[in-house]
Amino acid sequence: MSTGYDTAGHSTAEHNTAEHNTAEHDSRRLTSGPSFAEGEVIERIEAFRKRRPRLLEEIVTLAHGAGGKSSAALVDSVFVEAFRNEQLEALGDGAVLALPGGQRLAFSTDSFVVQPLRFPGGSIGDLAVHGTVNDLAMAGAVPSWISAAFVLEEGFPIAELRGIVADMARAAAAAGVQIVTGDTKVVPAGAADGLFITTAGVGLIPEGRAFSAAAVRPGDRIVLSGTMGDHGMAVMLARGNLAIEADIRSDTAAVGNLMETMLAAAPSTRWLRDPTRGGVGTVCNELAQACGLCVVLDEPSLPVRPMVNGACELLGIDPLYVANEGKFLAVLAPEETDAALAALRGHPLGAEAAVIGEIAEQPADTVVLRTAFGGTRIVDMLVGDPLPRIC
Repeated sequence: MSTGYDTAGHSTAEHNTAEHNTAEHDSRRLTSGPSFAEGEVIERIEAFRKRRPRLLEEIVTLAHGAGGKSSAALVDSVFVEAFRNEQLEALGDGAVLALPGGQRLAFSTDSFVVQPLRFPGGSIGDLAVHGTVNDLAMAGAVPSWISAAFVLEEGFPIAELRGIVADMARAAAAAGVQIVTGDTKVVPAGAADGLFITTAGVGLIPEGRAFSAAAVRPGDRIVLSGTMGDHGMAVMLARGNLAIEADIRSDTAAVGNLMETMLAAAPSTRWLRDPTRGGVGTVCNELAQACGLCVVLDEPSLPVRPMVNGACELLGIDPLYVANEGKFLAVLAPEETDAALAALRGHPLGAEAAVIGEIAEQPADTVVLRTAFGGTRIVDMLVGDPLPRIC
């Protein structure tokens, strides 16, 4: 499947110099929205997009863990239905809770089942820390403490376990968090896939800081802090069952410091999310449905490394749906976008940050991609499971 990217990619130094060297250029690429015919077509699109996902399957499939339509249906029909409360129904990456003294904290939990346990650029240990601290950061919190629970399969090598735990310790120290509690369970051989890790985290939210889809307005800019799809493709190729060799490394990293750098330049930031399972395309759909507006993406502005783009083309996968573990999406006020982009590009983790789109009024609840050929297409929620077990 063609993705519309040129073979040279959009993240090389030459490209950045030619087309992305200033924040002003990125902003000028974007217009007020896509050109659509009015009337029946848009009405049908909006009616379709507002349908809630329905759980039709009678058994759990891998697609239910891919972060797309099937995942949304499972969460909505089973978990939200059973546990319904105000914090859960927000469906953020973490709950924002008010303490009796008036302070607010973010609380998040995540499980990690990636195979292989080690891959270029990281390991399940790195992911277990980065995934949780990044979810806290996207809620605006300063991560402070995390827990770690391990499910170990009988026969798992102690030396390999020590190495993964050491990765976690290094990642936690670098992120400024402490692992303060945990649990260990051992199951019989064959009852697990070597090692599963579950982490939970807590962080305090500074006074006056709040991100919400309800704050998003038409004309706001969408910024991605770096290239798409690095983690998902690194894990996919590391499995070794594809006849593809490429120097692709996972982008797994803690993004809290990068976020704080951006917020210093853009204090009116509206909304944040890290595009993990389901990638940028799925997260943008979640944003569009949450704010009731249209997310307009600009295909030539989407940053993808040439190796990642080439591997995606060979496998017939759209990079928009491939996971990241060290990037975030931000919706920014137009007047703060240039300063935010400059701040991001001055940070080692944000050197390839780009304005990739904007918010428009119509068609509501929809993600639209302006293609490199001047047309438009709808970017729907991920269907199926193209990249299983990537986190």
